[in-house]
Amino acid sequence: MRIAVEGCMHGDLDNVYSTILYLEKVENTKIDLLICCGDFQAVRNEKDLESLNVPRKYKSMNSFWKYYSGQEVAPIPTIFIGGNHEASNYLWELYYGGWAAPNIYFLGFAGVVRFGGVRIGGLSGIYNARHYHLGHYERPPYNESDIRSVYHVREYDVHKLMQLEEPIDIFLSHDWPVGIADYGNWKELIQRKPFFEKEIRDRSLGSKAAADLLEKLKPPYWFSAHLHCKFSALVQHGEDGPITKFVALDKCLPGRKFLQVVEIESEPGPYTIQYDEEWLAITRKFNSVLPLTKRSANFGGPQLDIKECRQWIKSRLQTRGANPFEFVRTVPSYNPSQAVSDGSLSGHHRNPQTEAFLQLLDLPYLIDDTSESRDMTSSPAPLISRGKYSFPFFGG
Repeated sequence: MRIAVEGCMHGDLDNVYSTILYLEKVENTKIDLLICCGDFQAVRNEKDLESLNVPRKYKSMNSFWKYYSGQEVAPIPTIFIGGNHEASNYLWELYYGGWAAPNIYFLGFAGVVRFGGVRIGGLSGIYNARHYHLGHYERPPYNESDIRSVYHVREYDVHKLMQLEEPIDIFLSHDWPVGIADYGNWKELIQRKPFFEKEIRDRSLGSKAAADLLEKLKPPYWFSAHLHCKFSALVQHGEDGPITKFVALDKCLPGRKFLQVVEIESEPGPYTIQYDEEWLAITRKFNSVLPLTKRSANFGGPQLDIKECRQWIKSRLQTRGANPFEFVRTVPSYNPSQAVSDGSLSGHHRNPQTEAFLQLLDLPYLIDDTSESRDMTSSPAPLISRGKYSFPFFGG
């Protein structure tokens, strides 16, 4: 299986896809999957721009809306995580993950999926210590403060990922794990980016949460973006332990190193994105303590037994199958030839994909609850080869 990994998308889907199609043509090869490491900017219409935290001069529709509307179709299955420049209102609808457009899958604020036997996990957002222990209290429409914090990584989502026991093949984070520069040529990095030196030396460059996950999960591959430069590192986990190949990539601009292709042995195709059984069990176990105010999660509260959750999920997937629920368009798409009022762009607060996902797991829909006094302790009733890797590089 050949996977193309892209750094920061910034809504420039047309150019990234055309670059991959060109690569396929000149190298006479087939790319099976595209992975994006954040700042995807899934902006559907003008209203979504209000939830995009960028300077006003950068607020533009770009090209995602074409894929959301059906005018264009992603030529390659695409998986992405969120960064710090996102249409946060739309990603919140898909908190648990789901199709942002046909053939374009959002991993959620944290998530794991399978693609042809390859297990891909990810953590959306960037680390900020001030908000890390808080709950997901922000709701659209965002005020000037919340639009800058809604994408900050939360302890709850990291805690769920820390419960993973089965091997992860590829992990994605938007910002780099803190300390990762120690494992690569950091002196060359600061020649290109001299303002990184202080942060590298005082170990503030990157995410402590991502570093904790790297130490726990030890995946063969870890990809990041955010800092708009290419950087590689090899992390040896213990004296004789596994090795993680870390690569950070740039944003999609001419002459920038924004794309990497990796080749991984996998099951024979065709490949499809599928739910991951262990991750669904973890989601079911911890959903009752999902923190939706500024209070942190109470991990000591009553929760389901993980073994019972796993068996219940296995039975559920055997009955239904593991394919994600179908994409549903919930708001009108941008139309460059038609002026529309803000009211006509308002859509569902509840995305039907998220509703169907929670019904599959027999969980209540909680993410639009803003009550400070809501009882967060309720719980649903319990119900009965790694192969050779290669790193050919292709930059735009």
